[in-house]
Amino acid sequence: MPKPTLSPRSGLYVLVACMALLGGSARVLAAVTHQHAASDHASSDPAPAAAVYQCPMHPWIKSDQPGDRCTICGMELVAVTQEGAGTVDPDRVTLNAAQAAVTGVQTSPVIRGTLTRTLRVSGIIEDDDTRHRILAARVPGRIEKLQVNYVGAEVEAGAPLATVFSPEMLTAQRQYVERIKAGAVASSLSERSAARERLLELGLTEEEIVILEGTHKPTAMVNIRAPLSGTVISRAVYEGQYVRTNDPLFEIGDFSRMWFMFDAYEPDLAWLRVGQRVEVSIPSQPGQVLTAPISFIDPSLDEMTRTARVRVTLENPDRQLRHRQTARAAVAITVPETLLAPRAAILQHGERPIAYVEEAGQSYRAREVRLGRVGDTQVEILSGLVEGDRLVTQAALILDGQAQLAHAAVQVAAAAPVPVLPAKVDASTPGHDEAAYGLLRTLVLATADAASALAGDDLAGYQRELPALREALAAYLAGHPPASRAGLAAFTGKLPEAADLDAARRAFEPFSTAVADLAQEEHLHHRGDIWIYQCPMSPVLGTARWPSRAPQLRNPFFGPAMLTCGDEVK
Repeated sequence: MPKPTLSPRSGLYVLVACMALLGGSARVLAAVTHQHAASDHASSDPAPAAAVYQCPMHPWIKSDQPGDRCTICGMELVAVTQEGAGTVDPDRVTLNAAQAAVTGVQTSPVIRGTLTRTLRVSGIIEDDDTRHRILAARVPGRIEKLQVNYVGAEVEAGAPLATVFSPEMLTAQRQYVERIKAGAVASSLSERSAARERLLELGLTEEEIVILEGTHKPTAMVNIRAPLSGTVISRAVYEGQYVRTNDPLFEIGDFSRMWFMFDAYEPDLAWLRVGQRVEVSIPSQPGQVLTAPISFIDPSLDEMTRTARVRVTLENPDRQLRHRQTARAAVAITVPETLLAPRAAILQHGERPIAYVEEAGQSYRAREVRLGRVGDTQVEILSGLVEGDRLVTQAALILDGQAQLAHAAVQVAAAAPVPVLPAKVDASTPGHDEAAYGLLRTLVLATADAASALAGDDLAGYQRELPALREALAAYLAGHPPASRAGLAAFTGKLPEAADLDAARRAFEPFSTAVADLAQEEHLHHRGDIWIYQCPMSPVLGTARWPSRAPQLRNPFFGPAMLTCGDEVK
């Protein structure tokens, strides 16, 4: 049977019929709305004579003829006074009682209180890395016996895990016993000490060495003992297996304390702090929530996931927490005493958040705001609103659509609005002002005088320069606060009265290098009266620097022995 087709003429008939149907619906809706408006008008006082008529829903639609209808919604235009017939504000939407009832507008106040957000995460229960050990073979040999031959076994510190037959251990014990028997006549104390240290290196304990010293009976058997109490996580050997030096044998972890590890995304890091309480839920322990503080937040982000690892330490004395099991956690974060608005009241116009504020006469005005942190049900307000403002929380989208039509009609969007930019915070390192620069110069010159004394092997002269050097350092740290957070602050009290030149030079070398680097950073050596030199083989740092008042190279780290060792730093 052929499918029915529509001719262009029949399609036109259908379109005309649809338009007629929509027009009838619009007339019915307009009649109902007009009836509500008429009843409201009849119940109120007679309006003063007016020469302007406008639509109640679309105030920019106006006419000077009574009886005209709105070209958008079809409502009959109503009379307004000359005072109310001014320029339409497209950011303000006014509703009558019937319109407010139909739209269901609800408002909530802006308050000052505590912002709360609950961060929900998933993670893994890991063992404490500080209580995790991998046992490797210290000597080559054959596994004669395994005292622990399965994963999951609980062991005590010092308990034997395996016995290794090692000819190398036998040889080392024989050498030690022979030197003990020979005494001081045939072997020196250093030789006996070296033989004893060799036994410790091969895995013999202090107690086993004492036994060997008493019995003088070497053995080829070496006991592999647990370095701590814990659980055997992995086993890599079997009885009869040959092992080489450094081959892994066992892996042991102490499960009495566990770590809950989860990944925090970059936006969430603004909420997390060490010490915050975390509620951890374990699937294997339904109905129970473990609470503990955050103990560590990784300062480095993962390059691929852009997350940082967060650690929560959990005590596990009864071993109910399983290694590498999954867990869920909730971090309740609060920010006290801040200006708060309901999240439902905030609408986003591109990068411009706005809210509709209730005004007198059932009017609502769009106001641009600047947001801070976002909580569970509220958002922090940085600017744009004040405490007590009532914001539209329900039907805000309807009001916003009405305002957008008003903007399009009156063409107020010809120029794009200026967005509210985030507050700018200077995070750069504060520079030196004139006073701080003078204090730094005094410190550099005092350091140069001390370096000159050391270059001449003048210990007494160096000690005479120390009080002025300490005073210059204290004055600089006090006069330039950012310096108290930099490297020079670590040298406070670190320039003691040295007993000899070597001790004085060891204490002076790191300090003079830090001062010289700061002088180079501030370009003091480009002023003509300060020079900076570098020694490529200094005794403490390997490469160290010092300032000088003169262009002659005089190395303070070696003195006359290597007085000209170094190069000028340009």
